[in-house]
Amino acid sequence: MITVKDLRKNYDDVEALKGITFTIEAGEIIGLLGPNGAGKTTLMKVLTGYLHPTAGQAVIGGFDVLAEADRVQEMIGYLPENAPLYPELTVQSHLKMMADLRAIPEAEQARCISDAVYATGLEDRLTRQVGTLSKGYRQRVGLAQAILHKPKLLILDEPTNGLDPRQIIEVRGLIKKLAERSTIIVSSHILSEVEATCDRVLIIIDGELKKDARLADLAKSATIELILGGEADADAVTGALRTLPAIGALSHAAGNDGRIRFTVKGDAPDLAPRIFALARDNGWPVHELKRQVRTLESVFNEVTAGGLQ
Repeated sequence: MITVKDLRKNYDDVEALKGITFTIEAGEIIGLLGPNGAGKTTLMKVLTGYLHPTAGQAVIGGFDVLAEADRVQEMIGYLPENAPLYPELTVQSHLKMMADLRAIPEAEQARCISDAVYATGLEDRLTRQVGTLSKGYRQRVGLAQAILHKPKLLILDEPTNGLDPRQIIEVRGLIKKLAERSTIIVSSHILSEVEATCDRVLIIIDGELKKDARLADLAKSATIELILGGEADADAVTGALRTLPAIGALSHAAGNDGRIRFTVKGDAPDLAPRIFALARDNGWPVHELKRQVRTLESVFNEVTAGGLQ
């Protein structure tokens, strides 16, 4: 759906994007992460055709963003962080105007508006002026206008901004439902939202793509934690663990509870079962054996600290 090659964008002497390259398949939900000033908004504006890149190429749905901007924009729905709305219009009038601007045929407008209204929970606010709505409902209007034309690509910048917990859960469900027909890019500072919604993350730091990985793969860890009773012989256990294949770093420390905690790193997918079998055969007093789980927060902290490339 999206192919980006060596994309660069300069603002005078400032390099906002420094040769970013990635691909996104149709139907994926992508989380775009990075600290303020990392280049996320610039990337989204280039993809929507709002900004022209300094160098490189972005192709969406087979169309070049620079050379065929009109064709690209026909297939994109975009919700900026602060959606530009017309406060004097009613919700219904606003969506009708956006349907006209999107050149949705008159015969299809009622259905498209109705689908967007029910998807975003605006059915009881249709006759209200946009300016009288709460921030959460204004956000819903912005999302409704972004999905009016059933876009193939939906770009959402902080889509849950200003929503209450119940509305956030509803938007999560809506995003997953929209992914049945659209590819979705979600930019958010709320890591738990990305973790709950997205399939894959792109982490941008200082204009460079530092991490591109599926969330399921990020969660995997090559670190096993083994907790034994204090009566265990730490040196003997260490020696036995060293006999296992694919063992990397190995350390142990005594806890305040009198137990000994071993941290074992290794590449073997069956490392935990091997450690369990070794413990059983040697009669070690096992209290706990588990594989450490990495959260998106821990991965993001590692990347921003330069711990991962």
